[in-house]
Amino acid sequence: MKSFSESYKESGVDITAGYRAVELMKSHIAKTMTSGVVSDIGGFGGLFELDVKGMERPVLVSGTDGVGTKLKLAFLMDKHDTVGIDCVAMCVNDVICVGAKPLFFLDYIACGKNVPEKIANIVSGIAEGCVQSGAALIGGETAEMPGFYPIDEYDLAGFTVGVVDRSKIVDKNTVTEGDVIIALPSSGVHSNGFSLVRKVFDVENNDIKTPVAELGGKSVGETLLTPTKIYVKPMLALFEEIKVKAVSHITGGGFYENIPRSLPDGYGAKINKSAIRILPIFDLIAKVGNIPERDMFNTFNMGVGMSVVVAKEDADKALEILRENGEDAYIIGETYKGEEPVVIC
Repeated sequence: MKSFSESYKESGVDITAGYRAVELMKSHIAKTMTSGVVSDIGGFGGLFELDVKGMERPVLVSGTDGVGTKLKLAFLMDKHDTVGIDCVAMCVNDVICVGAKPLFFLDYIACGKNVPEKIANIVSGIAEGCVQSGAALIGGETAEMPGFYPIDEYDLAGFTVGVVDRSKIVDKNTVTEGDVIIALPSSGVHSNGFSLVRKVFDVENNDIKTPVAELGGKSVGETLLTPTKIYVKPMLALFEEIKVKAVSHITGGGFYENIPRSLPDGYGAKINKSAIRILPIFDLIAKVGNIPERDMFNTFNMGVGMSVVVAKEDADKALEILRENGEDAYIIGETYKGEEPVVIC
C-alpha cells in the first residue's frame, strides 16, 4: 500500500497524484534506456555504468538549463508535449560543443498542481529529446508547490552528463585565419529570447492561434512552440571524420554573444549576412516589434542553431557528412584575425 496523507492533501499536495504520474510516464522513459542504465525510476539516485573502452583519458562534461518563458506559450496553447524536447536540447546541444556524447539526462518539474496526465505529457517530450540525442532518462523530480506556482503552471529544467576522450575535446585554440564557418539550420526561435517575443506579440492579450500567411499558414503560437533542434547525432558523425576546431550553440545573445565564446582571443568571425537563411518568424518579429537588425542578431539565432568551424580544406567533406546525417548545412563565413569578435556584413 502506497503512503497517503489526508492532511498533506488538504494543504494542496496530493502525493497519490505523484504516484499516478510516475506510472503514466514509465512507458515514455522506457524508450530512452541505453546499455549503461543500471537502475529503475523511483530510487534515490539514477545509476549509470560508464563505458570508457577505447578512451585513454575520459572526461565527464555536464550541462544544465531550462525552457524559460517559452513555457508561457505552452500554457496559452495548452500544449505540453514538446517543451521537454526544448529542455533536453538546451543541455545536450551545449555539451556537444566540446565534443562530448551525452550519456544521461535528469529533469526537474515544479508545478502548482500535479495533474498526472499533464506531467506525463511533459515527460513524453523529455523522453523524445533523449531518444533524439541518445541519452538515457535515468531520473527526475516532480515537485508540487501550491501557493508558489499557479495551479495551471509549471517550471521545467534539467541537466545532462556526457563523456569525451580528453584528446578529442574540441580545442578552439586550433582556429586559424581563413577557417570556414558552417551553419546548421535552426527549427525556429528555439528556447531563447521569449521575454522579447512575448512582448512583441503581446501573447497574453492577442490571438496567437489563428493561421498567419507569413508563417506558411501556421499560427504564431504553433510556430513559436516548434521544439529546439537537437544536433547531437550529426555532430558526433562529424567528429568521427573531421577535425572540428570550434562549435557554438546559438542561444540567448544570438551571434554576437555565442560565436565569440567558441573562438580564441584575437580572432573573430566574418559572417556573410546574405548567406544566412533567415526564417520567416524572425522577419515577423522584427517587423511587428520594430526591432533593429543589430538587436535581432544579438538576441535570436536567426535561423542558425549551431555554427561549426573547420579548416577550409575540410569544408566540403564536413558539409557532405552533415547533409548525410540530416542537416542541410551551409557556409556562412570565415574566421579572421581582428579585434571585432563578430562582423556581419
